Amino acid sequence: MNVEMVMQELEVLGKERTKKIYSSNGAQEPLFGVATGAMKPIFKKTKINQPLAEQLYATGNYDAMYFAGIIADPNAMTEADYERWMDAAYFFMLSDYVVAVTLAEADIAQAVADKWIASGEELRMSAGWSCYCWLLGSRPDGEFAESKIAGMLEIVKNTIHDSPERTKYAMNNFLYTVATSYRPLHDKACEIARTVGPVEVNKDKAKSNFIHAYENIQKAVDKGRVGFKRKHVRC
Repeated sequence: MNVEMVMQELEVLGKERTKKIYSSNGAQEPLFGVATGAMKPIFKKTKINQPLAEQLYATGNYDAMYFAGIIADPNAMTEADYERWMDAAYFFMLSDYVVAVTLAEADIAQAVADKWIASGEELRMSAGWSCYCWLLGSRPDGEFAESKIAGMLEIVKNTIHDSPERTKYAMNNFLYTVATSYRPLHDKACEIARTVGPVEVNKDKAKSNFIHAYENIQKAVDKGRVGFKRKHVRC
């Protein structure tokens, strides 16, 4: 399949209701509104195809960019490639659920994510923390330095309340993921989540709300989900 054929199939699969949902979360034109599950039949035709992924991502069409993440070859992409993808990721559904997810399957994941976390840029920071969530939630605990993850927990504790909006969400999810998927620091993550308490988001809206990692961690504990690991990161 070439890029024109994929775009035609995506357009047919687009739904106005889905398009409105994506738009309400920050997606901009052009987009078709394709449910992610509906893309699987196209993937069976394309398989992993990095050149096609690059062409689709470059279209700027949200659905095409999302599908690009599904068919990308993570280890064929260099750090410069990931930086280029992040430059085009204009809202969190691209930064956290396309770029960060793709990066999480690459050998250079931690090195790139570390730079993004330290960047001071909202979406890069969000993608960096999100990448660690995907990593911790899918890879063996032994792949991570306990001291490093512990240090990251301290960063969250000390900075989450003053961080940019999308970074708050990703940091909050990091607390949850460490507590539920990284057994060596379960207790520490729970303690810090309790200390952090509710985190206010949507301050620019008429009514802000709060996210609270500790409450969600306790729900996961009650369901016996501590130690949970995904078999696959991408669809």
